[in-house]
Amino acid sequence: MVRIANAVRPRLASAVTAAGPRIARLAKAVRVGPVHLPRLPRTRTVGTWRYTAGAATAGLALAAGVVTAAGPWDANGQRTAERDRAAALERPGGADHGGSGTAVVASRPAPSAPPVLTGLGGVTGAVGTKKAGPDGKALSDVLEPLLDVPELGGSHAAAVIDVATGERLYGTDAGKALTPASTTKIATAVAALSALGPDHRLTTRTALDPDTRELVLVGGGDPTLTAHARTGGWAGLRALAQDTATALGKRGIHKITLSYDTTLFTGPALHPIGVNDNLAPVSALTVDEGRADDSASGPAPRVADPAADAAARFAGFLKDAGITTTAPGPSKASTRAQTLATVSSPPLSALVERMLTNSDNDIAEALARHTALASGRPASFAGGAEAIATHLRKLGLPMSGAAFHDGSGLDRADRLTADLLTALLAEAGDPDRPGLRPVLTGLPVAGFTGTLSSRYTDGASGVVRAKTGTLTGVNTLAGTVVDKDGHLLAFAFLASDTANALEAQSALDTAATALAGCGCR
Repeated sequence: MVRIANAVRPRLASAVTAAGPRIARLAKAVRVGPVHLPRLPRTRTVGTWRYTAGAATAGLALAAGVVTAAGPWDANGQRTAERDRAAALERPGGADHGGSGTAVVASRPAPSAPPVLTGLGGVTGAVGTKKAGPDGKALSDVLEPLLDVPELGGSHAAAVIDVATGERLYGTDAGKALTPASTTKIATAVAALSALGPDHRLTTRTALDPDTRELVLVGGGDPTLTAHARTGGWAGLRALAQDTATALGKRGIHKITLSYDTTLFTGPALHPIGVNDNLAPVSALTVDEGRADDSASGPAPRVADPAADAAARFAGFLKDAGITTTAPGPSKASTRAQTLATVSSPPLSALVERMLTNSDNDIAEALARHTALASGRPASFAGGAEAIATHLRKLGLPMSGAAFHDGSGLDRADRLTADLLTALLAEAGDPDRPGLRPVLTGLPVAGFTGTLSSRYTDGASGVVRAKTGTLTGVNTLAGTVVDKDGHLLAFAFLASDTANALEAQSALDTAATALAGCGCR
């Protein structure tokens, strides 16, 4: 991976160096002043060739910077979202994309591949499309035939914007609100990061009531808390039990009443879809997402009561550490209870990346509730949905027609537009909002990670980075590409009433591949 990364950087650097004199001459000729990137996203029309030259300069610089920062590999030769904690290196996990999850195993090296970035001066072999138009060809001439196909059902919408300028390059029914499926998680990620900040952590703790001598396991709403011996960097229930046992031992306590507290979250625990392998009942206390097997992502059987399951496991770990407990039951930690031990999740930025890469519904619903708590709303499905919409409005994003009913996109009543999805991605690329960057770095990489790991095997592998969405009759794709001229583009394709999920996915992938290989304007 390091060799691949080192091979990519010189090409990128040489391309920028080669383009520099040409851009400098153009800038001098038109006397373009300092380029100030506009607030994103902002739809505007390029009015003069002078502004076009300035925008090209800014676009080249931003594309190089964002692509280098966002991956697919970082300075250590490893993509941020591909670290051990992503847990999605082999199968297309995710809540509504089919397939089984994978067991927690040691991280594997990324597969070797051709160069993963389109060169700033032209197309590499990574983009193998014959449908891309020549320079200057209208983007509509390239995309319309690919999107207006029977495989994409009776209703579809699309939008493409230049991230550097906010300019709309293509749109068809871009303001039409359709069922977004799991691309909803892009909105959830932006709202959560805006409300809480990328460094926010979720803490699970134990508290001892000095009056009743009751030990309470207090859920902090961490969906990534794990009971596995190898935690992969996530908060570990075993470590919490060991630290708690040590604290009790110092007090001479070796037998105690054990309870658990889930009062951080409110409202129904069960999603409107009902009992489902795609999402456990939502609880402030859960380990390994309530999975009844050893999987780490994708659909899996879930326990009926995640909190009771977590408390029972915790009791077992305490027993191993020399502390005998009663059978645990629900309770609430009093204000007098003294905290004995804590474990905290990695930063929110890591949770967002894992959520997007794996299309993880459990993380999405937990983050929606934490967004609600940060907004003074009830930590429920309804409260989370309201909080997400409120934070996106505060960012000035195009919310016309948008409707949220959950954080994961499993609710078929959710509605988003292609305009909003591209605006969210552009907002995440805004240099003034670095805290939103995990929205881009967490996007699955075509042919490499998460829900795109088995797609684009003969297309834009390594070039397209996008969040997938799949429900029965619904197929969506929203993400970013760097086109053959080095422009960073954000796109969103939504299709409803599709008859065949695999055919619809293939059609969307073909359109994204053509976009990556096109120098169209």
